[in-house]
Amino acid sequence: MPHDHGHTHAHGPVNHDRAFFVSVALNLGFVVAEVIFGIVSGSMALIADAGHNLGDVLGLVLAWGATWLARKKPSKRRTYGFRRITILAALANAVLLLVATGAIAWESIRRLGSPSAVESKTVIVVAAIGAAINGLSALGFRKGGKHDLNLHGAFLHLVADAAISLAVVVTGVVLLFTSWNLLDPIVSLAVSVVIVGGSWGLLRKSVNLALDAVPEGIDVDAVRAFLEGLPDVVEVHDLHIWAVSTSETALTAHLVMPGDSCHPRFLGDVCKTLHDELGIAHSTLQVEEPGAPDPCRLAADGSL
Repeated sequence: MPHDHGHTHAHGPVNHDRAFFVSVALNLGFVVAEVIFGIVSGSMALIADAGHNLGDVLGLVLAWGATWLARKKPSKRRTYGFRRITILAALANAVLLLVATGAIAWESIRRLGSPSAVESKTVIVVAAIGAAINGLSALGFRKGGKHDLNLHGAFLHLVADAAISLAVVVTGVVLLFTSWNLLDPIVSLAVSVVIVGGSWGLLRKSVNLALDAVPEGIDVDAVRAFLEGLPDVVEVHDLHIWAVSTSETALTAHLVMPGDSCHPRFLGDVCKTLHDELGIAHSTLQVEEPGAPDPCRLAADGSL
């Protein structure tokens, strides 16, 4: 039963250290500023935004560490290296954001009963600076996020932060002219809803990848149709597709076909097509003879 495997690192871990450093430094400094001015101005919206930004800083640090580990070479014990840790980082990032959001929402609900006065001018200035910082930080992950869930999570959170900061600016402007202090905790709750909405998708995707689900960017039907449509292939079984990391996908499959029809370049060409056209970075294919006296025990195992 001949077999072959192909892999490429065209979409493997890419060095985004500079983008991470700039984003972490800017956001951490801004978190400190938001907490200080939030306390001084009495704005729960500013403190809520600071809590969100702190969660993003922790998430960025986790994502940064994960991408650094993912670049380490495989070893005899860890044959895929540390690439899978990017999935765990994305999962931890989502959980951290949800926990922080719960704390913010709880304090906002408490303040609905006793809203306090807010220094609106301070809120406007600080939140506007935050919108600019998060917007610039997001640009560093825009391209990398197209192929990597870990980086995509960082990008989405920074974009959401920019939008939320703009909402806080609007709150400050309204308070400047109306003195409607109840609006501050209301906006904080709205911020919490936005965070949960954005984080839930990241949580769902990272949990699926941690459970070896097929990555969302991979069309399973197209992969099976391609393999079944190969010359002389009469059956495809034991097909499995899973994520090695947030940016790389692996596949294993058994192809039932006459051994004499499998020319030397056949498997290599198939693996290349799987990568170039279907997004599979690591492919392992096993060829089996049809009508063999000892059929493959995995032919009816409930795989894809």
